[in-house]
Amino acid sequence: MVETIAKAGLAVNENTVIRRNRISNTNHSQPSGKRVCIVTGTHGDELEGQYVCAKVAEILSEKTEFLNGTVDIYPALNPLGIDSINRGIPLFDLDMNRIFPGSPEGTMAECLAADIINDLSGADICIDIHSSNIYLKEIPQVRINELNEETLVPYARMLGCDFIWVHSSATVLESTLAYSLNMTGTKTLVVEMGVGMRITRKYGHQLINGIFNLLKELGMWSGGAEAVTESIVSSDHSIEFVNSSAAGIFVPCTDHWVDIKKGEHIGDVIDPVTGHTEETVLSPCSGKIFTLREFPVVYGGSLIARILGD
Repeated sequence: MVETIAKAGLAVNENTVIRRNRISNTNHSQPSGKRVCIVTGTHGDELEGQYVCAKVAEILSEKTEFLNGTVDIYPALNPLGIDSINRGIPLFDLDMNRIFPGSPEGTMAECLAADIINDLSGADICIDIHSSNIYLKEIPQVRINELNEETLVPYARMLGCDFIWVHSSATVLESTLAYSLNMTGTKTLVVEMGVGMRITRKYGHQLINGIFNLLKELGMWSGGAEAVTESIVSSDHSIEFVNSSAAGIFVPCTDHWVDIKKGEHIGDVIDPVTGHTEETVLSPCSGKIFTLREFPVVYGGSLIARILGD
């Protein structure tokens, strides 16, 4: 059942509307009463989650008899951003994931944020899907605040993402959706995968299978779900950042989630005018590349890669 959970007036008698698709099996002989929420589209240039939401909804709708509980799907928390291919809320030039938990007495964006929090609160698990941005490509990973590590890591493992990154609490923004929900007791996992403005079907199907595995582990799904891969769990201390020291065009010579040795060649920053190689980018450590530059234009300080050190 598609329902409106938040609505705000715009100019010229128009409205911005946030919807959810609630799928449940009301005929189950022993209803579990459990509820899982899948949300995405907080940033309008992140579309990987759109594919995941569509396929999960399709499978659940066709095989509702295997569902025991409720799955709420929110494919577009920022519909204005998605419609205009804008990362933030275009009328306000505002990052929606910096205004939670919002306020019923605040601006339009704050009111929408408050309505979203109100509707998601109380779920057994919330999965918040992001897609990095147009500059970087990410392997499927779950990001968790270290304050919630003990509670959330077991659920994150059920999703079968390649990597679980436990952030230090100092680097986590308190105005995000996930932080606000976790602080109020609604367990929320942040998934990052793929690249902005694109859909990576391989990553999408990996997460879709992980979602159904999580539903099975929660006793909410009796249908099929493939076994998930074992996730690597790591903290900030194991992460190495690789930044450009020159401006130009970055040309990679490696790929995602591959083993790399210290000093090994990651790519080159070249000057398209002169043809000179301005910088030869080398790995500062041995490990696996889980973030890699996708948008080739770089400046001094631009992020090239993140490496999970051995």
